[in-house]
Order: sequence, then C-alpha cells, then structure tokens
Amino acid sequence: MNWRTVLGVGLFIAALVTGISAWRHRTVAGPEQISENVNDFVLSDFEIISLDEEGKESATLRAPAMQRKRADQTSTIIRPLFLLPDDAGNHWELRADTGWVSPKGEELRLRGNVAGDSPKDGKTPPTTFRTTSLDIFPKQNLARTEAQVTLTRPGLSQTGVGFQSNLKTQQYSLQSRVKTRYEPNAAR
Repeated sequence: MNWRTVLGVGLFIAALVTGISAWRHRTVAGPEQISENVNDFVLSDFEIISLDEEGKESATLRAPAMQRKRADQTSTIIRPLFLLPDDAGNHWELRADTGWVSPKGEELRLRGNVAGDSPKDGKTPPTTFRTTSLDIFPKQNLARTEAQVTLTRPGLSQTGVGFQSNLKTQQYSLQSRVKTRYEPNAAR
C-alpha cells in the first residue's frame, strides 16, 4: 500500500466519525411555539351572515376589521355592527367600539360605546339601549352587563347599574340604582 491510500482511508474514517458525532449532538427542535401575536386570519371590510337551523338569517355582522389569534382561537373585531332580525324581518342594530368572540362563539363581549337601536320600520317605537360594555351568551339567550345602562323609548327613559336580558323572551331587568322617567305626552 502506498501512503496516498492510507491517507485517503484515514481521511474517510475521520469524516465518517465527525459526521456521526455531529448527527448525535445536533439540536433537536422542540414542539413549535405558537406566538401570541400570530393570526389565523384577518378580515377587512366584511359582512358575515349567520343562519339558524331553518336556514333563516339569525344575525349579520359587518365590521372594518376582524382577526383571529392562533394561540387561543379568539377573535377581535373593530367597530362591529350586528344586525339582528325580529319576527317581521326588520333589523335591530347593535354597535360597539370593539368586540371579542370566544373560540366556539359561545360568548361575545362588546366594549366601548355599546349602542342598540330598534328597527326604523315605523311600526316599532324608536327604542335605544346605551352602555359601556355588554356580554352576550347566544346559546343561553342571555345578555348582561355590570355597567350603567340607559334605555329610552317615546315617553319612557330608564337608567340603572347592571342589566340582564333574556333575548328569547325579550324581558330585561335593571339590577340596581334604577331610575325611571315617564312622560305620557312624549309617547304620542
């Protein structure tokens, strides 16, 4: 054997040992970390129409922006406008500065300048609802807040702290510090 063959075999063995050593000591990546700031999707200037079991409109959402966080699967909505149809097909409007939706849609939180207005159909008395926050639980037909609430309609104005409403029966209650002002002549 000549010295070149011995040198070649030695270099081959050294390369093989180095490769095996590097392979064994490589950094193994752990499970992928989900960043809190990564979004599954972002919608801009959109409209979503939700249907009930019978295929009828149950709610419509319009907003300039919505994003869903990948980490906890919650959605944040900027200036949401919800259109909620009544039995006659006219829409109640519910607005806020921001909205938050739980991962499975079982809870909706509206914050900042929450405003609800009755349909402008001429049949329903103009009714308004104002507060700073409102939590809605659609499957339970429940809406509530601990904040101050003002309800108005022609001839009647009510304010109170804390509010709860059964959305199915359309019954509501103000929880504390309730003030009611009735002006029968204004209702005409």
